[in-house]
Amino acid sequence: MPTERVHPLKAVSVLIQYPEAESVAAINSLDPGTVGPLRRGSAETLAGFLDWHRGQTLHQLQEAYVETFDFNRRSSLHLTYHINGDSRQRGLSLLKVKTTYREAGFEFGDSELPDYLPVMLEFAAFAPEPLGRELLERHRPAIELIRSSLKSEDSPWGDLFDLIREDLPSLSKRQLARIRRLAENGPPSEEVGLEPFAPPEVMPTGTDEVALPLIGGRS
Repeated sequence: MPTERVHPLKAVSVLIQYPEAESVAAINSLDPGTVGPLRRGSAETLAGFLDWHRGQTLHQLQEAYVETFDFNRRSSLHLTYHINGDSRQRGLSLLKVKTTYREAGFEFGDSELPDYLPVMLEFAAFAPEPLGRELLERHRPAIELIRSSLKSEDSPWGDLFDLIREDLPSLSKRQLARIRRLAENGPPSEEVGLEPFAPPEVMPTGTDEVALPLIGGRS
């Protein structure tokens, strides 16, 4: 029997969730060759991440995850925060996401907010086209801001966002402008001018240009 393929977005969804003993064991047994379709460079990126992952203990993974995603607002995986902050508009944005799930017949529990990126990625992997891709595109600025933050910290999880990019179109000039405004000012609840929300060195500068990390980037 042929090996069942794992959708790349489903794989990334699992890989960017909090490491638990059961999920870590499953990830460590994952054959990157079963994830696809992927371009060659993306397949190598995934294999490199899995090599790093297998070299960590459960405690090391959990400690690194919490520091990366829970203690750093720039890397929060709740996408509407990056766009709306804690403003009232965020509640409306969350409702729109939840409505998208419901209309597509996607069962959504109450353990996470609907804008949690791993949930969105799972939806995008299995929802009828083009619903999943459209949902990710609506939140593309937030995805790019998280990616830039992770790249600037040379985080292993940052490379996984390149796999998300592979499933999405190139950034438009309008998206680039919005990303730069958010990077400079932060979400609405943040005070403008204190510090950039993402370092300008790692932000994309053109519609087809890949943002690079400050240190240790791939060429």
